[in-house]
Amino acid sequence: MEEQIKSFLTYLTNEKRYSANTLASYSSDLRQLCAYAESQRKAKDGTASVGVELNAQILAGYMRNLRERKYTLSTVARKVAAAKSFLKFLTETGKLRDDLSPQLASPHVNKSAPRPLSISEVRRLLAEPGKARTFEGKRDKAMLELLYATGLRASEMVGLNVKDIDVRGSKVHCSGRNLRARLIPIDQHIIQILKEYMAGARSQLVNNEEENALFVNHRGERLTRQGFWKIIQGYADKIGLKNEVTPRALRHSFAVHRLKGGTDLQSVQQLLGHAHVSTTRVYKQAEARS
Repeated sequence: MEEQIKSFLTYLTNEKRYSANTLASYSSDLRQLCAYAESQRKAKDGTASVGVELNAQILAGYMRNLRERKYTLSTVARKVAAAKSFLKFLTETGKLRDDLSPQLASPHVNKSAPRPLSISEVRRLLAEPGKARTFEGKRDKAMLELLYATGLRASEMVGLNVKDIDVRGSKVHCSGRNLRARLIPIDQHIIQILKEYMAGARSQLVNNEEENALFVNHRGERLTRQGFWKIIQGYADKIGLKNEVTPRALRHSFAVHRLKGGTDLQSVQQLLGHAHVSTTRVYKQAEARS
C-alpha cells in the first residue's frame, strides 16, 4: 500500500496542487490507515504484509479505532476525508474494483467560528511570553504578535521561512492554501520584533545553518502545528482565559477586530486568504454580535 500512497500524494501534488501542509496531513493520515490495516492482517495471519489490501471489514475497524482514540471530531473528519479521497483514487486507477469510500461516514463538524478574544484579552496574551526572558519566550512573543497582526492560519505560520519576511518592504509572503500566495503588510513594530527574534533567539535555537524555518522548536527544527497550539494554550492558561484559545481563535480575533476598526470586508478577505467573500462574512456576523 505504501507505493499506492506515494502515487496518490504525487497525484495530489501535480494535479490537485495541494499545499505542503495538506500533503503532510494526508501522508500522515494514510500511513496511519496503512499501519492499522497491516496490524489487522498480521493479527489474522500471523505475518505482516506490505501488499495488504483494504476491504469493508478493515475500514469498519479503522473507524472504531479512530473513535477509541478519542480524537476530536475535526481530526476524525480530516482522517476520513483523506481515506475517502485515497479510496476513490484507487478505484479510478484500477487498484480497487469497487469504490469503498461510502463505507466511511464522516462526522458532522460544527464549523462556526470560535469566540473572538476581546482586545484586552489579546493584549494580556501577547504580553505574557515576554515575561520569561528566554529564547523560547522571545520566539513565542514574535509568533503571537505576527499571528494577531496578520491573521495567518496555523499551518501558514509554522510553514513560514526566514526569506518570507520582507523586512525592507514590511510584508510577509504567505503561500496559503492550494498555493494561493499573498503578501500581507505588517507595521514596523512587528518588523522590529521579528528582526530581534531572527538575530537573537532564533540563531540560538537553530542547530543546523541550513534550517529555513522561521519558527523552530527546542531541537532547532520547524515547529509543528500541534506544538504551536500547545504554546498558545499554555499562555492562555497562565493568564486565566477560561475558553480554549487556539491559533484559529486568534485568527478570528484579528478579523473581527479589523472589521470593528473599519477595514472593509473585501480587504479582510484578501488578508485572510479566503477564495470567496462568503467565507469572510462569518466574521462580519460575529463582529455585529460582539
